[in-house]
This record gives sequence, structure tokens and C-alpha cells, in this order.
Amino acid sequence: MTEGVSLSPGDTTSGVTNGKAAGTVADRSAGVDGNARLTGTLGAVLLVLLAVEGVTILRIHQLISAHVFVGMLVVPPVLAKTGSTVYRFARYYLDDPSYTSKGPPMLLLRLAGPVVVATSCAVLATGVGLLVTGRGTPLLLEAHKASFILWFAVMTVHVLGHILETPALAIADWRKHRGGDAPRPPGRAARATVTAVSLGVGLVLAVLSLGWIGNWH
Repeated sequence: MTEGVSLSPGDTTSGVTNGKAAGTVADRSAGVDGNARLTGTLGAVLLVLLAVEGVTILRIHQLISAHVFVGMLVVPPVLAKTGSTVYRFARYYLDDPSYTSKGPPMLLLRLAGPVVVATSCAVLATGVGLLVTGRGTPLLLEAHKASFILWFAVMTVHVLGHILETPALAIADWRKHRGGDAPRPPGRAARATVTAVSLGVGLVLAVLSLGWIGNWH
């Protein structure tokens, strides 16, 4: 004879409520992980492109075309990464439990973050301005050089602070899922689309910029 276990209405309600709460927590955690993966992927892409840009600086007169091309190529990915980072900061400081449960970044990285964003915008804006106006704007050129020096200093801190986690985050969506791994957060296609579109738009801008490089030859 099989004995059943009866549940009171209160037990049923409690179970459903707990199940919904657990599902909500899981969804929020997936959002945090998805944001981290997108930020890490864009960061890895930018690290490679900015390394190439750094090489062009070593022989800027001979490699000005490549310098401008790569400089325009990185604009959309920089904006996309800035957006994902600002979103994470906003959710954290708005006391979103899914973000606060992860804890804050290191104090030095939190202090450097806004400076990275500001100097990145300054370098890109002055660079685009120089591309349009040409050699006739020495003050803009000096602003571009000064903002680059500041950017390089804070970006060094930023890169070193994330150098260990970025590669793992960048490949997380494409690595084969193993039995002991945590569930992959939804949105892999969306994250890949954001990365691909930002690079595609950057490529269009880079190609269009070739028509302006004559101002610097």
C-alpha cells in the first residue's frame, strides 16, 4: 500500500512563492553574468585593437593612415563597452541586489573607472576633431596628446586590474559547457550581436575616414 504525503494549502503556497523567488534571483544573477561577459568580450577586442594603435604611434608619420583607421574602428566598441560598464555601475549604486551581492570592485578601479571613461572620450573626440580640421589646429593637437597621456596612465591601471578575468569572460560564451560549469546565462546571441555590430559600424567609419587622411599627408 502506497502512502501519500498531503500538503496543506499553506505549504503549497509557500513552495510556489519560494520557487518564484528562486527563479527571480537566478534571472537577476544571469543578467549580472551576461553583462560581465559582454564587457569582458568588448574589453578583449579593444585590448587587441588598442595594442595595434599603440604600434602606429611609434612611427606616427609613416603610419598615420593606419593610426586613423584603427582609431575610428575602436569608436563604436568603446561606446558599447562604456555603456555596459555604466549600466553595471548604475545598477550597483542604485542598490540592485543582484549587483550588490557581487560586491564592489577594488577601490582603485572604482576611482579609475570614471577617469577612464572621461579620458577615452577626450582622446576620441580630439582625434576625430583633428581628422576633420587637419593640421591647422595646434591647440586641438596638444589636447589630443595631453588626453592620451592621461588616458594611458589610467588605462594601465584599468587593464592590470582586469587582466586575469577578461580572457575568461571573453571566451565564456564560446567555451564548451562542461558538467561542473554554472549554467550559461541567456543572451549569448545578443551579446555576440552587440560586439559584431559595434565592430561593423567601426569598420564603416574607418573606411570613410580614409577620405579625410589627406589633411595629414
